[in-house]
Amino acid sequence: MSVAAPLRIGVIGVGRIGALHAETLSKLDGVSLFLADADPLRAVEVARPLGAAVAASPQDLFEGGVDAIVIATSTPGHGPLLRLAAMAGVPAFCEKPVALELPALVAVSELVEAAGITVQVGFQRRFDPGYRAAREVVVSGELGNLLLVRAATHDPAPPAEAYIATSGGIFRDLSIHDFDAIRYVTGEEIVEVYADGAVRETGWFARHDDVDAAVAVVRLSGGALGIVSGARHDPLGYDVRLELFGAVESIVVGVDSRSPIRSVEPGAIQPGVGYRNFVERFERAYRDELLAFVETVRSRGRSPCSLDDARAALSVALAADRSRAERRPVRIEEVGLARMPSNS
Repeated sequence: MSVAAPLRIGVIGVGRIGALHAETLSKLDGVSLFLADADPLRAVEVARPLGAAVAASPQDLFEGGVDAIVIATSTPGHGPLLRLAAMAGVPAFCEKPVALELPALVAVSELVEAAGITVQVGFQRRFDPGYRAAREVVVSGELGNLLLVRAATHDPAPPAEAYIATSGGIFRDLSIHDFDAIRYVTGEEIVEVYADGAVRETGWFARHDDVDAAVAVVRLSGGALGIVSGARHDPLGYDVRLELFGAVESIVVGVDSRSPIRSVEPGAIQPGVGYRNFVERFERAYRDELLAFVETVRSRGRSPCSLDDARAALSVALAADRSRAERRPVRIEEVGLARMPSNS
C-alpha cells in the first residue's frame, strides 16, 4: 500500500502569530514545513526547533513547490502574497484583515476565483468552542427571537505605535473580529452601524487619526440591535465576550474563571489571573482553524471562512470609520461594493 506524500506547507511571516502557526503545523502528521520571513535570522530561529526548512524569500518558497501556504505577514503583504498563491495555483490561509480597503480585497478575490484556489481567512473565533456553542444555540432556536447582542474586545495594552500607524484603525484592526463573530454566531448580516471613539489613555493614537476606546451600535438584518465595544487598555487582562439576549434564553461567550473583570457585589466570587493576550485566550481556536485548513486542502473542500466573509466584516469596519468621522448612522451598502465572486 503506497504512503501519501507529505503535504508541503509554507508559512510566510513568522512573528508571534506566524511562529504559533508554524509550531502547530510542525506537530501534524504528514506535513512538511517550510518558512520564509523578511528577517532571515528570525526564520532560522523559528525553524530550528521545529525541524522546518527555510526559504530565502516567498518567491523561492513557491518555486520550491509547496502544496499550500499560510500568510502571517503584516497586512500590506497579504494581497501580493495571495496574488502569488493564485498565480501558482496554491491554496492559502491568510490572516485578517486581507486588505484595508474594499477595492484591493475585491481585486485579489477576482484573481483567486480565476485561479480556482481555496482561501481561508483567519477569523479564529469561528473555531473557538464557546462561539461555536453559541451558534448552535441560535441555530437550534433555543434562544428564541434574538433581541440584543453585546460584543467586546479589550486589549490589556496597546500595540506599538509603528503597528497602529499602519493598522487601519481600531474598527478594521480590533473590532473586525467582533463584526465577523456576530455574523457567524447569529447567521445575520450587519446592515447599519453608528460608531464613535475617543483617545482616553494614550495620546499618540490621535497622531494616526485613531482612538484607544470605541463603541458601535449595529443593526442586524433580522432587526435585532447590537453594541460593540473596543479598547486598547484593560488593566486586568485580555477581555473578549459575546452576549446574546433572546426572548427565551440569554447566553454569553467569554465568561469564565479568568474573565478580566472584578465584581463589586458583596460576597461575589472573584476571577483568577486574566488572560494575558489573544494567543493565550484563543490558543485552541488558532490550532483548530489550521487543522480545518489542512483538512480543506487535503479534501479539496470549501473554505470555512471565505474572502466573502472578509469582505462583509471589512465593510462593517469601514462603515464604522465613516460613522465616527461623519457622526451619523451609516448603512453598510454605502461603503460596500457589489458582492464578490464566491471563494471555492
